Amino acid sequence: MKRFLSLPNILTSARIVCAALMPFFALPSTGFYVVYTFGGLTDAVDGTVARKLKLESEFGAKLDSVADLLFYAVMLLKLLPHLIRLLPAWLWWSVGVVLAIRAAAYVSAFCRYKRFASLHTWLNKATGLALFPAPYAVCTHFAVPYYTFITVVAFLASSEEFIMHLTAKKYRPERKSLFDVRD
Repeated sequence: MKRFLSLPNILTSARIVCAALMPFFALPSTGFYVVYTFGGLTDAVDGTVARKLKLESEFGAKLDSVADLLFYAVMLLKLLPHLIRLLPAWLWWSVGVVLAIRAAAYVSAFCRYKRFASLHTWLNKATGLALFPAPYAVCTHFAVPYYTFITVVAFLASSEEFIMHLTAKKYRPERKSLFDVRD
């Protein structure tokens, strides 16, 4: 039980709390940005803290994936009304392709490994890094190019993870890249 209540898992759980709080604040607003920034900081440090304290665990990795999914899903739901007005149709189609590839990656992983499997690859981390400033960019003149950039990075990350699940001999959650071929 002590391992579940570790500092990294508490930080990750704080991100879930932030996801639950974000719907109560308007976007853009100071309250939203404070809660969102705090949640983003927990995302940035929980893994590093786990590694430094030697508290990495499969439970922590799964909790991190769930926290990321909830946190960024809520953020996207808050952004959606702004994005509907802002983004061109071709970019929406591109986002749909990315989501389909991501879903295919998760389904293929579940079929192959009989478990939920989300890899913490470098490209997935780059997607998170690119996605984090999205709410701050919504009211800027460079919003469309920025969201296009996010979509390209997410496409590369989703495609990489899908290929990794299709070609892996076994589930290796520590694998960071398609080019990491160690067995």
